[in-house]
Amino acid sequence: MSRILLATASLAAICTATPALAQDADTSAVLQELAEMRAKMDAMASRIETLEGELKAARSEAAAAAETATIAATTATKAESSATEAAAKAGGTEISWKGAPELKGKGGWSFKPRGRLQYDAGIVAAPDSTGRKDGFGNELRRGRLGVQGDVPGGFGYKFEVDFDGSAVAITDAIVTYGDGDLELQFGQHNNFQGLEELTSSLFTSHLERAAFTDAFGFQRRIGASATYNAGDFLIQGGIFTDAIPDLPNSNWGTSGRVVYAPKLGDAQLHFGASGHYYDLGTGSTVRYRQRPAVGFTDERFINTGSFGATAENGLGLEAAFVSGPFHAAAEGYWQSANRPGALVDPTFFGGYAEVGLFLTKGDSRGYKDGKFDRVKPSKEVGEGGIGAIQLNLRYDRLDLTDGTIVGGTQDGLLASLIWTPTDFTRFMVGYARLMYSDAFYAAAGGDRDYSVDSLGVRAQIDF
Repeated sequence: MSRILLATASLAAICTATPALAQDADTSAVLQELAEMRAKMDAMASRIETLEGELKAARSEAAAAAETATIAATTATKAESSATEAAAKAGGTEISWKGAPELKGKGGWSFKPRGRLQYDAGIVAAPDSTGRKDGFGNELRRGRLGVQGDVPGGFGYKFEVDFDGSAVAITDAIVTYGDGDLELQFGQHNNFQGLEELTSSLFTSHLERAAFTDAFGFQRRIGASATYNAGDFLIQGGIFTDAIPDLPNSNWGTSGRVVYAPKLGDAQLHFGASGHYYDLGTGSTVRYRQRPAVGFTDERFINTGSFGATAENGLGLEAAFVSGPFHAAAEGYWQSANRPGALVDPTFFGGYAEVGLFLTKGDSRGYKDGKFDRVKPSKEVGEGGIGAIQLNLRYDRLDLTDGTIVGGTQDGLLASLIWTPTDFTRFMVGYARLMYSDAFYAAAGGDRDYSVDSLGVRAQIDF
C-alpha cells in the first residue's frame, strides 16, 4: 500500500508543479486522466487499508477461537477422565499395582494373581570312592502360579500350585477369616515350625533352608489354625491332618508357636518357641535325611533309613536381630520319634546360627509378622542405583544319630552372596562345605567321615 500512496503523491506533485502544461489541450486531457487515476488510486488505497484492518481482526478472532477450542478439548479430556473414574467408583472397582495388578471391588472384594520362578544350577563334589553321582546339576526349583484375594465379610482366600518340572503340586489352598488382630485359616497351609520354615523361599538368606527343616519333614498340611498378632506378641496354633497327596489317612497333629518381637531403638528383636505333636497311623514309618545344601541333587549323605514310629514330637527355639544393614539369626530344633516297643525313643537335633551384612548403603533385611520379609533396595536398578547386595555366613548342624539309630551328623559352613536389583528380582550364589561323620555312604576303606562341597546359583523373579 505504501507504494500506491507514493505513486499518488508523485502524480499530485507533477500536476501541481507544471501549471503551464494546463494551457495545452492535449496536455489538459493527460492531466485530467492523471487526476482521475489519482482518485482511483486513492480509493484503492483506502479499500486496501480497510481490508488490512478486516484481516487483522479476522486473525485475532481466529486465534481466540483456537484458544477456546484448546480449552474445550482439555476440559473434555478431564471430563472424560472424571467420568471414567466415576464409572469405576460407581462399579466399585479400583486397580493398583504391587508386583502384579490387584483389583479391589465394592464391598470388600479383591483379586490378585501371584507367582514365582526360581531356576537353580551348580555342582556337587563328593569323594569318588563313595560311588555317588556328583558334578553339574540344574533344576526348576520352584515355578508357582496362584491367586489370592478378599471376600466381603472379612473372608479371604489363597490358592497356589507349584510346577517343579516333573509334577504339579498344590502348595497353599486356604480360606481365611480376619477380625482385628485375629485371623483364622482353613485348608492346606504351613504349620508353625519356626522362623526359617515360615520365612518365604523368596526371602531366605541361602539357596536352601536350614538342614533340619527338610530332614524332619516340615511341609504344608490340611488343618484349621488361628493367629493372634497384637503389638509385640504373636501367638499361632492349629490342628492338622496330612498333606493333600497323602490323604486319606488317620494321621493328625497339633502345632503351636509364640513370638515376642520388641523394638530396641531402631533394631528389631525376635524371640520365639514352638511345640509340635504328630500322631501316626498304625504301621507307619519315618525317615530323616538331607541333601548337601542344594536341591538339584537326590543324593543324601546323612540318612537314618526308615524305621517304625507311632508319633513325632518337636520342640523349637528361635532368635533373631535386625539393625540397619546387619542381621543375625539362630534356631535349634529337637525331633523325637516314638518307636513301638523301644525302651528309649531317639531324639535328633538340627540348628543353625548365621550373620548377614548388606554392602549397599541404606539396605536392610525385611521383617514382618514373626518372619523375615522382602528386601526392598533403597536404590533399584533402573532408578539410578545398583540394587541391594548382601553377604551371609552360616553354621548349620544336623545330628541324626541317637541310640540304635545311626544316621550320621552333618556340620555345614555356608556362605551366600545375594544381589537384589529390584523389589521383585533376585540372584544368588551359595557355597557349602559339608563335613560328615558316620555318613550314610562309605568311602574307600569303609571311611564314613569325609566332606562334600556344593556350589549353586539361582535366578529368581516373583509377582
